[in-house]
Amino acid sequence: MKKIVSLMMLLLLFVAGQCYAQSKSELAKEKREAREEQRKKEREQREKLQEKQDSLNFVAALMAIEQKAFTLEADQVIFRNGQSAFVNSNTNFVSLDDDKAVVQVAFNVPSSGLNGLGGVTVNGTLTQYQIKRDNEGNVFVTMGVMGAAISAQIFISLPYGTNQATVDINPNFNSYTLTLQGTLLPIEQSDVFKGFSVF
Repeated sequence: MKKIVSLMMLLLLFVAGQCYAQSKSELAKEKREAREEQRKKEREQREKLQEKQDSLNFVAALMAIEQKAFTLEADQVIFRNGQSAFVNSNTNFVSLDDDKAVVQVAFNVPSSGLNGLGGVTVNGTLTQYQIKRDNEGNVFVTMGVMGAAISAQIFISLPYGTNQATVDINPNFNSYTLTLQGTLLPIEQSDVFKGFSVF
């Protein structure tokens, strides 16, 4: 009889332990699912906030383009052979203020270059300016710039919903095309450092 009672007690303790372990694992699973749900909601909120911010940035960039008062601060330069380099956006830019254009590139090299920053800065006057939009809302700008040290066609592509743009600089007298990628900002929000102009 004592064996049966002790066997029953052991069985009861075993079942109680299993129930406790099961409820503990279920509780942990519920906590994990609640954390995952909370993270998912936070991520969705961040994404919605980022979409709104991108939309506002796009509208500001579009207004700057329409007012001819913008700067594209480039953080990446792509050369005609397809190689690219990441650069400082404060010293690599294309700027337009009414009819005055500035194109500056400055690479992180030991020599000072023509502009004192390791590259070249050229000033020019706007000769052509055309804005187009496609059915998806993307904006395309074509600019002609003429100056003592520059004669080029500049093409800007601004995708809908963001202020991240691409600029293609096509010189009229050679085929050394240069592409800059970066952020298009209203000129009053821009923070660039202009080097010495060639002319």
